[in-house]
Amino acid sequence: MAVKRLNISSPTADSSPKHKKTKTDGQVTSHAGSAAAESDGWTKVEKRKQKKSKKAELKLDTTQPRFMYNNAEITRRNHAIGIDEIRQLVVHIVADAPPPNWLRIENASLIQKVVVLLVPGLTPEVLSLPPIPTSATANPNIPLSIPLLPRTPDAGPPPNIPFIAATFSHACPTRAPGDQYRMHSVLGAFFQGPISGEERNKRATLRLLSEMVKNQDPEQYLLTLEQMIENEYPIPSYMADVFQKPGGWLETPEPVKPNLLDAIPEKGKEQPKAKIYAIDCEMCMTEDGKELTRVSIIDYHTENVVYDQLVKPAKPVIDYLTRWSGITPEALAPVTTTLAQVQAHLMRLLSPPPKNPFSTSPSSPPPTPILLGHSLESDLTALKICHPRCIDTALMYHHPRGRPLKPGLAWLTKKWCGREIQTRGDGGHDPEEDARACISLLHKKLESGPGFGEYKTDLESIHERMARSTRRAGGPVGSIRSAVVDHGNPSVMHGNKATTSLGCTSDAEILKGVLEVIPSHEFVFGRFMALADVMGWTTPKSSADVLPPPPSEPPTPETLKPIFETLNTQLKTLHAALPPRTALVIFTGHSDPRRMSQLSARKTSFDNALRSGKTPEQMEPDLRWTSSDMRDHEGAVELAKRGLLFLGIKG
Repeated sequence: MAVKRLNISSPTADSSPKHKKTKTDGQVTSHAGSAAAESDGWTKVEKRKQKKSKKAELKLDTTQPRFMYNNAEITRRNHAIGIDEIRQLVVHIVADAPPPNWLRIENASLIQKVVVLLVPGLTPEVLSLPPIPTSATANPNIPLSIPLLPRTPDAGPPPNIPFIAATFSHACPTRAPGDQYRMHSVLGAFFQGPISGEERNKRATLRLLSEMVKNQDPEQYLLTLEQMIENEYPIPSYMADVFQKPGGWLETPEPVKPNLLDAIPEKGKEQPKAKIYAIDCEMCMTEDGKELTRVSIIDYHTENVVYDQLVKPAKPVIDYLTRWSGITPEALAPVTTTLAQVQAHLMRLLSPPPKNPFSTSPSSPPPTPILLGHSLESDLTALKICHPRCIDTALMYHHPRGRPLKPGLAWLTKKWCGREIQTRGDGGHDPEEDARACISLLHKKLESGPGFGEYKTDLESIHERMARSTRRAGGPVGSIRSAVVDHGNPSVMHGNKATTSLGCTSDAEILKGVLEVIPSHEFVFGRFMALADVMGWTTPKSSADVLPPPPSEPPTPETLKPIFETLNTQLKTLHAALPPRTALVIFTGHSDPRRMSQLSARKTSFDNALRSGKTPEQMEPDLRWTSSDMRDHEGAVELAKRGLLFLGIKG
């Protein structure tokens, strides 16, 4: 099945240029032959070079790269094209990945650039396409034919996005990653992929060497900014402007960078090591959600308790969550310590100690203390504190089934330290015991090396993959330049390893940024979000304790019309600016996720209620979870995972 429209041509016998001959005095002679006859030997060679060059140019002009779907292979599958397969297609075109089996690419080496656009909201309904079949008699994974634009007004109303019908011949169904109850990140699946066997062997060798060295510095396990953002840590403003601190939040001071001239240590004198504090918090339920009710802090090096304090919540407790928190009404009744007092104590503890003003010897500034914990983002959220230096045992060790799952602290401690914790049953957890378990896990990691407690699932970003590859269109390793233009701050997320990363606040800025980077980059990614926003698909993430509101009413045709027109103009403008032989890949990622999100939040609330000791009969009717709800949830997840893919090449 050829994937083409008017702007994508393919070589045919009829369209090949014919080399004409000139008839003179009844004889037929070629231009090159007559030119050579009137010149000496050197001129003949030059003329032949010119003729060969022009012939090559003519061949290049008439030989277009082309996409063709392999329907036979797609039919054999029991699943739609995955987001990871779109990534592999892009890496194949730009770099040196093997070709996909579901798509044939003619003259792939002639493709000069690849521009990828993620446009959520381009559903079959929006594009006036037939719905994706779901019956057993039709394969739902076969590319859908896009009807041609109507030639006259009488032929019917034009589609909402005419550019799609004018540019692409087919819409290929896709499926977002995830399991039967969840949809995983589309961006994560596109930008992250498994490393090759050769690279895996190289990394395994480096890992063995690092384990032989036995690096005993805990700072090697500090979370990167990318890890903190990915795991929803509250980020200090001086690290990245990605977390808006509500009222009552604090952040520890920015670590002072050492002065290279003053940081030369005296001979035989060790540099001061950063203090490490293991921390664990317990929470109870109030009308404002979960609030801090106890915090325990232990010094990593001495294993002495530094701070252990019960905390009085600002609002009345409606559920002590004793089975998990260990907090009882009797224990909390006499407590007067507030969250603000706890914050003040921790700010003194976590701020870097001041430099000795009377010291005359050069020295580096004292290092900022490190926080150690398990799923530490939850503790920092309860404390309402942002801290830059964190070690998280939930990320330092792997879940047996890999990311994005995280291992539980009790399981880790039993598996790798050989002891059991959290065995008090209904008596709840002991935060001091949990903090000490984190200390043991870090000790074990340092003793055994970086690979200890990991299940090898090596990944790399699409930018790293391209950076270590040769360019298919011609170019050595390191010649492929990639760019990410996206909403927010992509430089700390999926654009972290790109050659260029541009953050934007609107689709208009996205278009401008993409047009700016196309001339100087071989791979460009951009995301248009206005359509998904107006359709209500981008609702903020809800709390586990509060159900999200039901999906809002769909926008009216009057509301959608200017959004469609703007998006169509933006796509036309971008396409017109593409250089010849640029592959344009547009995919939608997923369908409407709101029903799935609402049911997922209900399931989480139900599970939390069970953990707190409630029975289904004690819950409100709208919180109960039935087998019918489970079936609805699975169906909603499958529908949300559906997307569309459009492939074309600028002629």
